[in-house]
Amino acid sequence: MSPIRLLARLLLPVACPCGELDVPWCTACAALLAGPPVRAEQGAPRLDRLDGVPPVPVWTLTPYAGPVRDVVVHWKDRGRADLDRLLAPALRRAAARLAPVLSPALDSASVDGPPVDGAPVAVVPVPSTGAARRARGREPVAVLARAVAGGLHDAGMPARVVPALARRGPGRDQVGLGARARGRNLSGSVRMTRRGARALGQRSICILVDDVLTTGATLAAVEQALEEYGHDVLGATVLAATPPPAAAGADRRTPAAEHERESARNLKV
Repeated sequence: MSPIRLLARLLLPVACPCGELDVPWCTACAALLAGPPVRAEQGAPRLDRLDGVPPVPVWTLTPYAGPVRDVVVHWKDRGRADLDRLLAPALRRAAARLAPVLSPALDSASVDGPPVDGAPVAVVPVPSTGAARRARGREPVAVLARAVAGGLHDAGMPARVVPALARRGPGRDQVGLGARARGRNLSGSVRMTRRGARALGQRSICILVDDVLTTGATLAAVEQALEEYGHDVLGATVLAATPPPAAAGADRRTPAAEHERESARNLKV
């Protein structure tokens, strides 16, 4: 190793969020994000809006646990924007794999109306609260949305990113809330922006993107906001999904609870 590189490592040490030194991310953590996307909606009870309509399908790369949890927390709340280069390509590859699965549903939904501006799929990122956005200095989920749109395009499915939504009012951030509280907190909390309404037009076919699926309350609120304007939601993609607790009350050390507590600590001002 050259003296300059050695000095740089001493002054600016780098490590994978799992703890392995001298690499921004290790091969083991990267491998956890390399598998095919799998369905995860059955582990998200608040995704069902109890209106007779089945929950939208949600695909995830991996469970939100162990090293993956560390990677996401460092990426989102500890300033590790360099992890974009790990997470975005992983989700882009997953989206390309999903395109053949989405095509039949896309064809079916298109029967009732034409695609918008030649782009049948609008990739809609889940909006952050204003407090979270200010604390982080950016919208991390927007990075994932661009990756999903790119992956669909790679597979021959035209797509575009449409940041159409915003949180209504100041809103309480989701961190630290249980399943029922998340549902109450998000009821009616997501709205269409004027720019989003113009970009989506009268009818678009949408794919939602978020970082972590916990109870499903956030995705349900986003889906409802889009459907109120006549748009169809085919499904959602996320980096990781919290495994359901082994039993009711096995609560305090679940990955979902750890995610909430870790984000709360990092966003506290």
